[in-house]
Amino acid sequence: MAQGHTISLLYLARLLWQRQISVTVFTTPANSPSIRATLQDTSISILELPFPENINGIPSGVENTDKLPSMLLFPQFATATKFMQPQFEKTLDDLKPPVNCIISDTFMGWTQTSAAKKGIPRISFYGMSGFGMTMYEILGRQRPHSLTTTPDEPFSIPNFPKLNLTRNDFDPPFDQLEPKGPWVDFMIEQIIALGNSYCLIVNSVYELEQGFIDHWNGYIGPKALCIGPFCTAKPMILEDDQSIKPKWKHWLDEKMKNGDSVLYVAFGTQAEISKEQILEIAKGLEQSEVNFLWVIRSKGMEILEGFEERVKSRGLIVRE
Repeated sequence: MAQGHTISLLYLARLLWQRQISVTVFTTPANSPSIRATLQDTSISILELPFPENINGIPSGVENTDKLPSMLLFPQFATATKFMQPQFEKTLDDLKPPVNCIISDTFMGWTQTSAAKKGIPRISFYGMSGFGMTMYEILGRQRPHSLTTTPDEPFSIPNFPKLNLTRNDFDPPFDQLEPKGPWVDFMIEQIIALGNSYCLIVNSVYELEQGFIDHWNGYIGPKALCIGPFCTAKPMILEDDQSIKPKWKHWLDEKMKNGDSVLYVAFGTQAEISKEQILEIAKGLEQSEVNFLWVIRSKGMEILEGFEERVKSRGLIVRE
């Protein structure tokens, strides 16, 4: 239950509905209004499950990661969703027509147990762009310890020789030789559930991430199917009035007319990017001499004095 995951899942729901498939979306009361508004022009059913209460560190009423006081609370938040399992299974039994498939986010691994109980397949859902990032994290957690005695020592991935990593490439606690803690336990649960799923559908294009997909399907599994981009299901909105178009759309239109390619740079709305990282990104963009559109939080811009002026002929910054 995070915006980047939910939006693409709703796109997929719409794609299935457009193909005459009966679709039901499970959500929670606080997330329901935005989901109902998004799907109001469809006949997709929306059912609400009460979000667990009295979860350590999670304020009452917080049912989405964008409302968390800190993303450090994510393990508690994600683990809390398991308490919805009994009500989820009871509701499944009451649905008509009977459910014959569950599609759930990769972080909702407990739904694999529910699916197994009901004797129906669970399809794991990876809705974010960049499947290679998931591969990089999972493969890194399978790293050979003998090659990681120091944080900066590179190691290769078996059967994937082109990928070299170091322990410093991973966030804590996965940068440790023997990672431990609730986040590790949670991720192990999700990986096991994923392995038991019928398949994995990915919001991406095979040609974009062929090396990662081939390695996943050849050595890890379950089979990953690239059927994106799901955003093609979004109803088209015609903007006849050019005066209401935001500046960045006009800028992109001009680049398209000139036949120019544009590099899109964004790290999501919840990623914590340090000042050092922001400065390195800016330095790389400035030296690259490519056209770019950089979406960044406003609070990070104060350290980039003079940057926008220096790159204004080929770069545009959009502040969140």
